[in-house]
Amino acid sequence: MEELPRVILHNAVSLDSRLDWFMPDVELYYGLAGRWKEDLTLVGSDTILNAPDTIPEDEKEDYRPEKPEKPEPDDERPILAVCDSGGRVKTWHYWRDLPYWRDAIALCSKKTPTEHIRYLDELHIKHITSGEDRVNLHQVLKKLKEDYDVNIVRVDSGGKLNGVLLRAGLVDEISLLVHPCLIGGVTPRGFFNADDLDSPEGIVHLELKHFEKMEDDIIWLKYAVIKEQQQI
Repeated sequence: MEELPRVILHNAVSLDSRLDWFMPDVELYYGLAGRWKEDLTLVGSDTILNAPDTIPEDEKEDYRPEKPEKPEPDDERPILAVCDSGGRVKTWHYWRDLPYWRDAIALCSKKTPTEHIRYLDELHIKHITSGEDRVNLHQVLKKLKEDYDVNIVRVDSGGKLNGVLLRAGLVDEISLLVHPCLIGGVTPRGFFNADDLDSPEGIVHLELKHFEKMEDDIIWLKYAVIKEQQQI
């Protein structure tokens, strides 16, 4: 059986599974996230582009003439990987230099513009190309395990990337910090955004592993994904 990294979705949501409009407990969120000791943090380009801070795009002085120093062997910080088939992320200098990650990788597809690949090379940003119109996450996860010794992936992203991973049967665990509020609405801003199912075969079945009441009436739920019941 093919061995892939263990993938964990970790999100802060409202009671109706929305990600927007409410203020999550960020300290609690990242405090719990640290328990997994992930080898890689997987993020979607929308999450990067929607960061609350104003981040300037890369400029010529960020095109460093040599590659960054090789991480120390005992550096336990995770790698940051961003799904960016459209080549939209232009702020790599900012994310690469944050102290949370030891390295950064852009995940591209054959659709990614050639000039963007050239730009990544000039910035000395590692990149993996897999898939035609969008990133083939199954192939990417396999390569990350083989080439970068990635065994645990924590997804820190929105509903779109979560939806792709869940529909592809690539998720092993779901962690939700359910906040005591209701958002409502008809726009798909929940933690699981995907096309409607044509049959019940695509339902993702879960097994509850942990529940805990935290401060401020926040409930922490942890589920294992029952992959045997998924049609992958």
